[in-house]
Amino acid sequence: MGMKALLVLADGTVFEGRGFGAEGETMGEVVFNTSMTGYQEILTDSSYKGQIVTMTYPQIGNCGINEEDIESAGGIKAEGFVVKEACDFPSNWRLSGSLIDYMKRSDVVGIQGIDTRALTRHLRNHGAQMGIISSVGPDPAALLEKVRSHPGISAFDFVRDVTTKEVYRWEEGCWKWCVVEKKMAHAGVVVYDFGIKFNILRNLVEAGFGVTVVPAGTPAEAVLEMDPDGIILSNGPGDPETVTYGIENAKKLMGRKPIFGICLGHQILGLAMGGNTYKLKFGHHGGNHPVKDLSTNKVEITSQNHNYCVDIKSLHGKARLTHTNLYDGTEEGMRHVELPVFSVQHHPEAGPGPNDSVHLFRKFRDLIEGAPA
Repeated sequence: MGMKALLVLADGTVFEGRGFGAEGETMGEVVFNTSMTGYQEILTDSSYKGQIVTMTYPQIGNCGINEEDIESAGGIKAEGFVVKEACDFPSNWRLSGSLIDYMKRSDVVGIQGIDTRALTRHLRNHGAQMGIISSVGPDPAALLEKVRSHPGISAFDFVRDVTTKEVYRWEEGCWKWCVVEKKMAHAGVVVYDFGIKFNILRNLVEAGFGVTVVPAGTPAEAVLEMDPDGIILSNGPGDPETVTYGIENAKKLMGRKPIFGICLGHQILGLAMGGNTYKLKFGHHGGNHPVKDLSTNKVEITSQNHNYCVDIKSLHGKARLTHTNLYDGTEEGMRHVELPVFSVQHHPEAGPGPNDSVHLFRKFRDLIEGAPA
């Protein structure tokens, strides 16, 4: 059954449940994810660094863990995990272990047996906030004091914690039922790793790119010396304003090479153009968010994981809005009015989620092939 555990939010709300995974305490910004599946990809998504993830779907862990669906080097990046029920008897032909054992090996603290519907409603009404999970500290008052002493995730640059430390090539495509012929690379891209999801890299290979990944702090001059056909600014964790080196490099690269930004990369481009970003009340996290493409009027169901958005109006006409979120009308994409630069807030690579937006990788290839040499 697991030992007693507490989740204490910064506003003083307390949820009591049972611990699973590793024993101990963990602190982070508590958010909720509305995906029904894909918990392994979610936990290993570097964009969740600094956050505790709550799953709205009630039973998590049914399919166990496998070796193919990990989204980052080093495994789990989320600070903690909150579920209604953690399945301890998974069944799937691809599994290599259980979620509970995976969390123990990764030293990640979780809590189950709480009313995740009540928690989700609380976060929706009062906003995402810092919280602490503890299976070793039974005193709610002491835990509340700890969580209120935390400065919040905007005080940290989590990108430096999750980015690669060295340049590497990526050649793996998307997972398939059978072995297929290796795709020929028609163009080469350099990917800035701000917390890259492996499925972005897989989809770039599928779109016909040769892929080189570089650390987040790589100078723009060094990237230009590689002479890529295009540049990707990846997803990643935290407040985009803390990634000052990424913003400065983006300023230098715009106009020199075609650029495609995804999630945090989208926000960095907005700041590099002189715009502003703002924080959402509880963020967008899940695999079922409808986004309208304003150029076609088509609606795509998208995978999302972000707490910040670009204020398109603050760009004063340098970029035009290309996509909007149909849940709340927030900005989901933009394109520079003069330069071969575009970006989206949602995740076209899914992992987990639908593949409605995967065409954007081919769109970037088309942009490169049509760009002047």
